[in-house]
Amino acid sequence: MSTATEQALVARVVQDMRGWLERAVIGLNLCPFAKSVHVKGQVHYVVSLATDPQALREELVRELAALHASDPELRDTTLLMAPLCLQDFLDFNDFLAEADAALDELGLEGELQIASFHPQFQFAGTAPDDITNYTNRAPYPTLHLLREASIDRAVQAFPEAEMIFEKNMQTLEQLGHAGWAALKVDASQQEPDAVPAPADDEEKDPR
Repeated sequence: MSTATEQALVARVVQDMRGWLERAVIGLNLCPFAKSVHVKGQVHYVVSLATDPQALREELVRELAALHASDPELRDTTLLMAPLCLQDFLDFNDFLAEADAALDELGLEGELQIASFHPQFQFAGTAPDDITNYTNRAPYPTLHLLREASIDRAVQAFPEAEMIFEKNMQTLEQLGHAGWAALKVDASQQEPDAVPAPADDEEKDPR
């Protein structure tokens, strides 16, 4: 893959993820904690060009360490996207055990945690096209690295945080497949023209 092609891919992935974050996650209020860090520019976007799980794991280790070492006011959370790896949800789901192992190896359990999103996400016991699965669907396989302290503060600010999951199910059921499609947040739906160059808070795998 040429440097120009890599740069175009990185820019496109970040653009798609920002569109998803703004129109789905924030727009539908699927996560009431997301708007604040987005508005403050505290979401760090990293596009991995890894094509195999081991390379992605190595990058995950780097990003976990980098998030832990960074100033929370500048980088509160990290979205690590893998557009070239783990396209099958079952493979991605299996990889999450490796992700948790990496967190444990770094001694960061209790300080950071890893959430996950995938374009084929499927809750156990649901059909692939069940609309409730879309609460955890993103344009690309994504590892969301979060600070435990930030989660604790957010939960204190939203005393009914335990109800978010059920509320999201209801939101998606009311929205339906047509409503979700109208958001145009899937990678295949978003407009590819005029893709901006990566900003300073965006990174790609240097390999």
